[in-house]
Amino acid sequence: MSHKISVDLITRGKTNPGGKILIIGGGIANFTNVAATFKGIIRALQEYKTPLINHQVRIYVRRGGPNYQEGLKAMRLLGESLGVPIKVYGPETHITEIVPLALGVKRDSTPPAPSVSPSSPPTPDPSKAASSDSTAVGVIQPDGGRSQPNDQIVRFETSSNQSRPSYRPFDASTRSFVYGLQPRAIQGMLDFDYSCGRETPSVAAMIYPFGGHHIQKFYWGTRETLLPVYTSVGEAAKKHSEVDVVVNFASSRSVYSSTLEILTYPQIKAIAIIAEGVPERHAREILHIATSKNVNIIGPATVGGIKPGCFKIGNSGGMMDNIIASKLYRPGSVGYVSKSGGMSNELNNILSLYTNGTYEGIAIGGDRYPGSTFIDHLLRYEQDPECKLLVLLGEVGGIEEYRVIEAVKEGKIKKPIIAWAIGTCAKMFATEVQFGHAGSLANSDRETADAKNRAMREAGFVVPETFEDLPKVLKETYDGLVGKGIVKPAPEREPPVIPMDYKWAQELGLIRKPAAFISTISDERGQELIYAGMRITDVFKEDIGLGGVVSLLWFKRRLPQWATKFIEMVLMLTADHGPAVSG
Repeated sequence: MSHKISVDLITRGKTNPGGKILIIGGGIANFTNVAATFKGIIRALQEYKTPLINHQVRIYVRRGGPNYQEGLKAMRLLGESLGVPIKVYGPETHITEIVPLALGVKRDSTPPAPSVSPSSPPTPDPSKAASSDSTAVGVIQPDGGRSQPNDQIVRFETSSNQSRPSYRPFDASTRSFVYGLQPRAIQGMLDFDYSCGRETPSVAAMIYPFGGHHIQKFYWGTRETLLPVYTSVGEAAKKHSEVDVVVNFASSRSVYSSTLEILTYPQIKAIAIIAEGVPERHAREILHIATSKNVNIIGPATVGGIKPGCFKIGNSGGMMDNIIASKLYRPGSVGYVSKSGGMSNELNNILSLYTNGTYEGIAIGGDRYPGSTFIDHLLRYEQDPECKLLVLLGEVGGIEEYRVIEAVKEGKIKKPIIAWAIGTCAKMFATEVQFGHAGSLANSDRETADAKNRAMREAGFVVPETFEDLPKVLKETYDGLVGKGIVKPAPEREPPVIPMDYKWAQELGLIRKPAAFISTISDERGQELIYAGMRITDVFKEDIGLGGVVSLLWFKRRLPQWATKFIEMVLMLTADHGPAVSG
C-alpha cells in the first residue's frame, strides 16, 4: 500500500514542464532478498504507467545487499517496458550520491581504488582440524571418541585462551558462546571464520535454557561440525574455559537476567547485547556492573561488530556476498565506530573501495545508554599499532562526540580521524525530529548534527562538507598515509568459496528439487482430501466403510461390495495378533 501511495502522490496535481523525480534509495541489506523487496514498487509503477508518463517522472534507484543485481535488473527492464526513465545504481555508488545525480548537481567524483590481482588464500589446515580417516572402523581413540573412514564431521582441538592486550578484545583465536538458539547467525559466523582461514570456529557452544542439552550440526566449508547446546552458562563455562566472549541474543524481557548471570563468570571479558527495547534502567545497571568487572559491553540494540580476518559478532556484515564484496575476510587498516548497524554495511563497503578495508568496526547501538561509547572504542584503536586510520560516524542527539573532541585536544588520540554526524537535514523540519534511534533527538543546539560537525572540524578532525564527500576525504587521507609509508597495503587475495545454502539458492530460483514423495492415490493439495479421485466427503456420504477405503487406497479403484466385505472380514480376523504371534 505504501508503494502505491508514494507513486500516487508524485502523479497528482499539475504537470511540471521540467518533469518530476522519484528517488528510491536504500542501504546495503543484511539478509533481505533485495529483488523480492522491489516486487511491490514494480506493481505500483505498472499500475500508474500512464500518469508516470504524463508527469514525465524520472526514477533513480540505489540498493545493495543479497540478490541486489536481480532487483536492479528488474527495475531497469521495467523502465524499458513502461517507457519511463529508470536509472539504477548498486553499492559501488555512495548511498546518498543518487540525490545530487537525480537533481543534476555536478560534483567532483572520486574514482574507486584500483583493484589488485587476487592471489590464492591460505585455507584451514585439515590435519589440525579433522580427525584422521585412516583409523579402522570402531577403534576407540584416547579421548573416547570413534573415527570413521570418510567421516564428514570435522572435529577441532581447542587450547586454553591466549592472553590478548586490552585494546584488542577480538583476534583470530577468539572463542565465544552464543546465548539463544540462533542457527542462522551461528552458521554465518562459521562461514566467516572459514573464509578468513581460521583453524577453529569462533563459536564454541550455544546456551539455550529451554531445550535440554543436545548437539546441533553446522557447516564448516563443505563439511560439517558439531556444536553442543547447554542449558546454563555455568555448564558451558566449565566445559569451555577458552571462551571469553558471549553474543547474547536473549529477548528484551530476559536479556537483563541472562547478562547478569554471564557477568558472574570471570573468564568472560566481552558481551554483545543484540536485543532492542531494553529498559534504560536495566542497561545502566548492566553497564555499572560490567565496568566494575572490566568487561566490555557492546549494545544493547546493536548488530554487533566485526574484526575482519578474525571474528564476527552475530549477524554483523550480513550474508557472505556482503562479506566477500567488502573484503571482510582479511584485515585492513581503518577502525570505525558508529551507532547504526545498517550504516556499518555502508562503511565496510566504502572502506573496501577507497582504502585497503576495515581493521575493526563496531556498532554501539542507538539507545540513550549504550554499554560502550565512541570514545571507548576509538581509544582502543589509538593504542592498536595495526590500526592506522580512525572513522567516527555519529548522529544527531547526545554529546558523545564531544568526549572524542576533548580526547583529541588533550592528545589522547593522535591518529588521523575522519568524522561525520548524520542528521544535518533535521534543520529543514519546522518541529523537532525523532530519527530512528532512541537517542537520535537533539535536546539543545549543541546536540544538532551541524554543531557537532563544526566542533569536530575546528578540533582538527577531517570532516567532509557533505556526507557525499566522505569517500573523497577517505581516499585522500588514506593515500596520504600510504605515501608516508604508515600504511603498507598487502597483496590482495580471494577467500575460499563458501557453498550457498540450499534454502537461499531455492529462494533465488537457482536450483529445483523434485518432490521427495509422490502419491498416485491420495491427494491433499486442495481444500479437500481425495482418495483415488473420490472426495472424502463422498466417502462418508456413501458410507463405503473401511473395506471401501482400503479398496481406494490399495487398488486405486472402488471394488464391488462383496470384495470390500471380504477385506473387512480379513481385517477383523487379523486385528488381534494374539499371544502366540511374534513380532
